[in-house]
Parts: sequence; structure tokens; C-alpha cells
Amino acid sequence: MKLLKPLLVALALAGAGNALAIDTQPAFDDPNLQQRYENITRELRCLVCQNETIADSNATLAGDLRREVREMIAAGRTDDEIRQFMIDRYGDFVLYRPRLTAINFLLWAAPVLLLVGGAFAAVRVVRRRAAEADIDPAGPEAGQS
Repeated sequence: MKLLKPLLVALALAGAGNALAIDTQPAFDDPNLQQRYENITRELRCLVCQNETIADSNATLAGDLRREVREMIAAGRTDDEIRQFMIDRYGDFVLYRPRLTAINFLLWAAPVLLLVGGAFAAVRVVRRRAAEADIDPAGPEAGQS
């Protein structure tokens, strides 16, 4: 009886891994194709969840996109062709890591531009206050006699 309880727990835990699996499709026979499939599904955003890749999402649309990627890989399409198909169909938002384009350059450059602008403003304020302190006749030296 003491041996039966740990055995049942071990069997339950062994079966639980498959219960949490999102992608229920069988793996490709070729490990290279399977690796390509996994890489691409980790690069595409779930359009329903928006903060998950299609590999991590259990949404119906993510399942459809995984199936579409699987079919395109099986049909011999390249990774770039698959990505371009998804971009043409859903826009740049489908990429989990958006590419740098002229349209979204401002979004990529905004942090740097704000940092440079803030540093420039801080330098101007400090210089102006230093200049006012030197010119002010009623400064700290005026009160000392």
C-alpha cells in the first residue's frame, strides 16, 4: 500500500506533461523541419493574446496559425516566405519582434531622442542658473560686509 501511493503520483505527473501541451500536432520526422517550425512559431505573435507567441498561446487563432505554418513548411516554403505571408495577411504586428522600418523608426528612436533632449535641456538649465548666479548683484557676496 505504501508503494502504491507514490507510484500513482508518479504516473499522474508523467501524464500531466502532455495535458499541458499546446501544440498537439505530431512533430516533423525531420529534426531540421521541426526546429524551423518551432523557431517560426516563436517569432509570430498571437493576434488574440497579443503578449504571447503562437507557440505559447492556446487560442483558436494561434492553433490555426501553427497549422498554417506547419503546412507551409511541409510544402517547402522558406522561413522568409512564411514570415512575409503572415505580414501580408496580418501586418507587421504579427511579428513578435517587429522589424525596423521607416514607418516605425520613431518608435524605435523615441527613447534615445528623449534621453538626448532631456540631457540638452538639463545642460541649458544648469548653465543659465550658473550665469544668473554670477551676474546677480544681490547674490550671496552682497549680503557680506
